[in-house]
Amino acid sequence: MNIKNTKAYLQLVLGLKANEALGFRLVTLLAKHVLPNYRFTWPELAWFQDSRLINALTPFDENDGFNAHRKYALRQLLRLTAGIAGDTAECGVYKGCSSYIILQANKQSAADGTHSRKHHVFDSFEGLSKPSGSDGKYWTANDLSIDESTVKNNLNEFSNVNLYKGWIPNRFNEISDLTFSFVHVDVDLYEPTFESIKFFYDRLNSGAIFVCDDYGFLTCPGATAAIHEFLACKREKMVSLPGGGGFFIKGFLTSSE
Repeated sequence: MNIKNTKAYLQLVLGLKANEALGFRLVTLLAKHVLPNYRFTWPELAWFQDSRLINALTPFDENDGFNAHRKYALRQLLRLTAGIAGDTAECGVYKGCSSYIILQANKQSAADGTHSRKHHVFDSFEGLSKPSGSDGKYWTANDLSIDESTVKNNLNEFSNVNLYKGWIPNRFNEISDLTFSFVHVDVDLYEPTFESIKFFYDRLNSGAIFVCDDYGFLTCPGATAAIHEFLACKREKMVSLPGGGGFFIKGFLTSSE
């Protein structure tokens, strides 16, 4: 098949402009030689052009990064908790992109008159703690460090957010009397992941969602192990997301694979 026919074929199959389709085909062929185990995603997904998502990602330098799939999944999962009572929380905020998306959902919930929520953010603002033997060799202490003032500035359009600076779980006691509709944990390592799920599990209302951003990543074996260990005797089990991460819905029986 010559180049002209290849272009026409790819345009028909992919629904893209011929030059874009040809470019995609060439990239995938090259990748097979360089990264033989990598799995590409079809580029014509509608959410790639989602202006609301793009606007949320851009200030955090995430629009051209590798986390857009997980941010989109986060926003979709938040829709499932629109009618669930309780505050929201995040453990491990980095620059604040995920919290920004959560706060957008909370703002919409308040505007709809369903629930008025506070969002609670826990972070050391010193990066990761020292990895344990369960965490592999990828991370080192103080990786992903971010200044608290940066996060405050990134979230300054929202008034219903509280930041708790400190190592997990040292400040969890300050919200021990609250219940939650949505919790997002992104702390990469075994110990803070286990402490987070242990604290929040009993404080999740029925139908609430718990998300572990690091679940299933080979770079975060400790986080995955912590989730499996805690849920071993629980009715809920983690549902893996194809773009990385996983979640469970409180009170919903999930079969084990």
